[in-house]
Amino acid sequence: MPNTKTLVSFRGTPEQEAELRKFIEQTKDEPGSTMPIMQKAQEIYGYLPEEVQIIIAEATGVPLTEIYGIATFYAQFSLNPKGEIQVSVCLGTACYVKGSGDVLERVVKKLGCEAGSITADGRFSVDATRCVGACGLAPVMIVNGEVYGRIKPDEVDAILEKYM
Repeated sequence: MPNTKTLVSFRGTPEQEAELRKFIEQTKDEPGSTMPIMQKAQEIYGYLPEEVQIIIAEATGVPLTEIYGIATFYAQFSLNPKGEIQVSVCLGTACYVKGSGDVLERVVKKLGCEAGSITADGRFSVDATRCVGACGLAPVMIVNGEVYGRIKPDEVDAILEKYM
């Protein structure tokens, strides 16, 4: 059975850290600067790993628990790296009732990595998402922004093959 959870070690560069620290210095004293700083960090790194959250907390004086709370509350932030090809399966109520759990299970099996992780080669990332606002198309799977609606588990392999 393939490894279903691939841990990717943080690979930030000194240039990325310098860019983030420069932005923090320019904005940290402005009211409400935490969100823009976190958004900039996500833009620079592609996600918000623990190492980046620590940089933000130490440079701004905002407690790490608050940074983590914001990062996990807002869907725009990701704690895990994303693959070149991003696969999301909606688990909102309408999608779930119509079988999106089975669709996600098929995606996980096909790609060999669980939701919230990335394949060993870094090509694919898999996410279970909240409602994507396409309830009339339930269940929904999105691959790199392309929406596949009314999808059945036995259609997953053929769709993913187009991206392999």
